[in-house]
Amino acid sequence: MAETYAFIGLGAMGYAMAANIRKKIPSSSTLCVNDINASACERFQQEFGSLGPIKIVSSAREAAEDSKVVISIVPGVVDVKKVYLDEKNGVIAARADSERVSCECSTIDVKSTKEVGEALMKAGRGTYVDTPVSGGVPAAQRGDLSVLIGHKEPSDDNPNSRRLERVLGMIGSPSKFFYLHTLGAGLTAKISNNYLSGTILLATAEALAIGIKQGLDPSLLYQVIKNSTGQSWMCDHVMPVPNVLAHVPSSSGYKPGFKTQMMIKDLGLGIEAGKQVGIRPLMAEAAMETWESASRDSQCYDRDGSSVYLHIGGPLPEGYEDKGKKKEDGTWEFA
Repeated sequence: MAETYAFIGLGAMGYAMAANIRKKIPSSSTLCVNDINASACERFQQEFGSLGPIKIVSSAREAAEDSKVVISIVPGVVDVKKVYLDEKNGVIAARADSERVSCECSTIDVKSTKEVGEALMKAGRGTYVDTPVSGGVPAAQRGDLSVLIGHKEPSDDNPNSRRLERVLGMIGSPSKFFYLHTLGAGLTAKISNNYLSGTILLATAEALAIGIKQGLDPSLLYQVIKNSTGQSWMCDHVMPVPNVLAHVPSSSGYKPGFKTQMMIKDLGLGIEAGKQVGIRPLMAEAAMETWESASRDSQCYDRDGSSVYLHIGGPLPEGYEDKGKKKEDGTWEFA
């Protein structure tokens, strides 16, 4: 069907996700895109416009106006509320449509996502679902993200849930869809997952730095860990030591990926969630000190979180050449 779709947030993850939407919807369908960075929208239109109509819009309201599907992935809760609840430019200001499905892929707190969903439902703006994703930029590019879905499983008598299933199938792998039944449950699961990823990545960087400084070859140490009890997804896919694995951010100048400073938000959500249920989040509290320090380190800011390896003093391979270059304006460019 030649429906109109809207995608809001063309960061590293969002750009790849939106690309898969444009590739997989009918060529007659229009994809509206919106981002605070106008150049990202223009680049997206130039790169994928041959696949079908791409309309750059100036607000979430305009994006949603004629769309049956809205997908968003933005940095934080303030941005999410602006996208959906701004009375002038948010989705809530768009034309009422009970058939519209909004998939919010950002990682925010559960209370806020419930507030957004309830406000949209009350205003007759369709079905809002928390659909945080996991797998990083490579999975977003492949279109096989894990999706944690705060909604019950699709049923034939609910066309909106079938529309939800169809659009999520364009960005994720159905074998990695987790229907968690209620609004906010997807984020509850994502916060627990990110608690682990943030602490495990730091522990991985520290362990590798210790072993390499003790004289071990980085590649051999990785093989030991990969085939022993310390093996983890973070070590295999976000290896913080350059030139051990070709496909990871560290081997491309620590090109994000997931920016170092974003770790603070994710771990903060985990710490707060733990305190709400009487669990002392000791690991995240200890890790937070290092992540906060790394986020102020010019070696790490705006680079992938695996650059925390540089912050803690991890040794670099002999002959290592940094493929990241810091420009005069303080931003990074990557080879």
